[in-house]
Amino acid sequence: MSWNPSHPPRQDGRTFVVTGGNAGLGYFTAEQLASTGAHVVLASRSPARAGLAASSIRGNVAGASIDTLTLDLASLDSVHEAGSRLADYGRLDGLILNAGATTGSGQRKESVDGFELTMATNFIGHFALTALAWPALTRTEGSRVVGLGSLSTLLMLPNPGDMLSKRGYTFFRAYALSKHAMQGFIIELDRRVRQSSTFGKVPDVTAVLAHPGYAIDGLTPLRPGIADRTPLMRAGAAALVFATQGKNRGAAPTVRAALDPSFTGGELVGPQYLTRGRPVLQHPTGTSGSREFGGHIWALAEEWIGRDFDV
Repeated sequence: MSWNPSHPPRQDGRTFVVTGGNAGLGYFTAEQLASTGAHVVLASRSPARAGLAASSIRGNVAGASIDTLTLDLASLDSVHEAGSRLADYGRLDGLILNAGATTGSGQRKESVDGFELTMATNFIGHFALTALAWPALTRTEGSRVVGLGSLSTLLMLPNPGDMLSKRGYTFFRAYALSKHAMQGFIIELDRRVRQSSTFGKVPDVTAVLAHPGYAIDGLTPLRPGIADRTPLMRAGAAALVFATQGKNRGAAPTVRAALDPSFTGGELVGPQYLTRGRPVLQHPTGTSGSREFGGHIWALAEEWIGRDFDV
C-alpha cells in the first residue's frame, strides 16, 4: 500500500509500549504514535526523564494519551517487574523494542546479571520483555512486535560462538552483535508464529523489523531537555545533510513497521536511500534471515533469561 509518513492511520483505542521512549528515536516514535490517537506508554529506566518526555508529547500533540513505565533493560529483575505489568494489560497492540545503548567505552562492561552490557540492554532485556508480555500480545487482535535493527549489521558478520564479546571486544562489535541478535530474533519470532498458526494455535501477532538509517541530533526538531541542538551539532549537521536525517524522520520506519496494515510479518522497513529518506521495504541481511542463526539466538536467549519462550 501507499504510505504517507506525515499522515499515518488513526489508532484510537489502541495501546503501544515504546522502550526508550523518553529520548532520541524512541521519543519521536512515541510522539508520532500519540498523534494517531493511540495510548502510548513510555518505558524508561528514569521516571524523571520519562515524565519530562510525557509532558513534551502532551505539549506537542493535542489530547495525547501518555503513560510511563519504569524499565531498566540491563536488569532482568526490572524487566520481570515491568513485563509482569504488561502481561496484565487488557490490550497491548504494539511492543516497540527501541531502547538501546548506542555509545560506549573501549572497555567491556557487564550488566548486573553478568552479561556484556550492550547485548544485555539492546537484546537480552527485550527478549525477556517480549516473552513476559506475550499473553497480552496474543489476546489482542492484530498486535505487533517491532524490533530495531541497524546498518551496523551490514558492516560486520556475527560470531555465533561469541555473542557476549568475551574475545576481542570493541564497542562497535558489541553493538553490531546486539543488532544481529535483534534482527535474528524478530525474524525467528515471525517464523515461530507462522509455525504455531500451522498447528492451530493461531497467535494474531505480527513481528516486523525497522532501522532508522543515519539519524542525528543536529537535524532533529528542538524538544527542550529531550532533543537539544548545540551550535556544534548544527554545524556538523550542515556538512552531513545529504547523508543523514533528523531523529524525527529516523523514527518514521518504526512507525510504519508498527502501523502499516498490509504487513504480514518478517518485513524490514528503512529509509529509501539507506541512511535517509521515506520509509520503504528493504531486505534484512542474510544472517538475520537464517533459520540456523535465528534458532541459535533464540536458544541462547532462553538460556540467558532462565526461562522458555513458547510461541
